[in-house]
Amino acid sequence: MSATDTPVLRYGARVLLLDPGDRVLLIHAMDPDNPDHRWWELPGGGLATNTEAPRDAARRELAEETGIVVGEIGDHLWDRESRFVYRGRRHHRRDSVYLARVTDTAPALTPEHTANEKAGLLGWHWWTNAELTGTRDKLLPGNLARLHADLIAGRLRQPLPLRL
Repeated sequence: MSATDTPVLRYGARVLLLDPGDRVLLIHAMDPDNPDHRWWELPGGGLATNTEAPRDAARRELAEETGIVVGEIGDHLWDRESRFVYRGRRHHRRDSVYLARVTDTAPALTPEHTANEKAGLLGWHWWTNAELTGTRDKLLPGNLARLHADLIAGRLRQPLPLRL
């Protein structure tokens, strides 16, 4: 990696998906080029085109990654800007995070993972707030346990700008 390796800002959308027990769905991923670098993140990804609306991208990405289809994407919760290295390249992302709820956690579709997603996907899990608070695993964003607790307690004021 060189200093001239300046990343282009890419826009994306993610879903904080809650089940009837207020558990949140997280994707477990790793960097295939650095398998010790692992994390849990909200489902989502980049906008497919410059004209794709973030809510539409959030719904599409959720279905592609998990097979879970939601009828409605809810409130805009926060924006998260991040810079990171993945597969030896620098990246710069700005993701809008939206709330959605499901009554049935079973996938309705077969997930459609890209080759890159397949290489780094380790699985997914529905997390309670106690699990989020107690884990030593890397969560994205790092303050997800507090944000989740504030959301389910009705204390989250949105949208929040996060730089992590």
